[in-house]
Amino acid sequence: MSRTRGTDRRESIIRAAFEVIAERGYRGTSLAAVAERVGLTQQGLMHYFPSKEDLLTAVLETRDEWDLLNFGRSAAPPAMTPGQLADLVDYNATRPGIVQTYTVLSADSVTEGHPARQYFHDRYRRVRAGIAQLLERNRELLPPGLTPEQLAPLAIAVLDGLQLQWLLDPEEVDMPQSFRDFLTLLGTKP
Repeated sequence: MSRTRGTDRRESIIRAAFEVIAERGYRGTSLAAVAERVGLTQQGLMHYFPSKEDLLTAVLETRDEWDLLNFGRSAAPPAMTPGQLADLVDYNATRPGIVQTYTVLSADSVTEGHPARQYFHDRYRRVRAGIAQLLERNRELLPPGLTPEQLAPLAIAVLDGLQLQWLLDPEEVDMPQSFRDFLTLLGTKP
């Protein structure tokens, strides 16, 4: 089945938005800059995305869809194994532009009134719960005195912190290996 021209155009706009957001941050991104990147006028882009917030929502949803397609629909954090989580880190190491966009948007979202604030709030809540479930399945291997619920935000901090360090110094920070080292510390080798 062939895709429509409109679908192809939407996808090219979203990819361009990823690039511009990674370069300039959300606040520094304009619809005009994204339109220019794909060879459209701002009015032409607004036919597909009437507002900057609509485009941001599409960017975030597309990133999540790419992850689900790569890891199968059942591989949301609650269903993942430590090995699959390590594989996700490996996968992210192959797409620095996507990781950079996510890192920039998640950091930007902590500011009051940011249109992605609720998205990231809800996403982190889901991911914490999912990682806590993953760790619960390996409870006997965890450091004594720490619950899966206590360790889940630490695991996310390691994931996000490694991404940031890797983006800043990819020659010095081996993100996939460092995450596997962290899993070893938890006693949940992939």
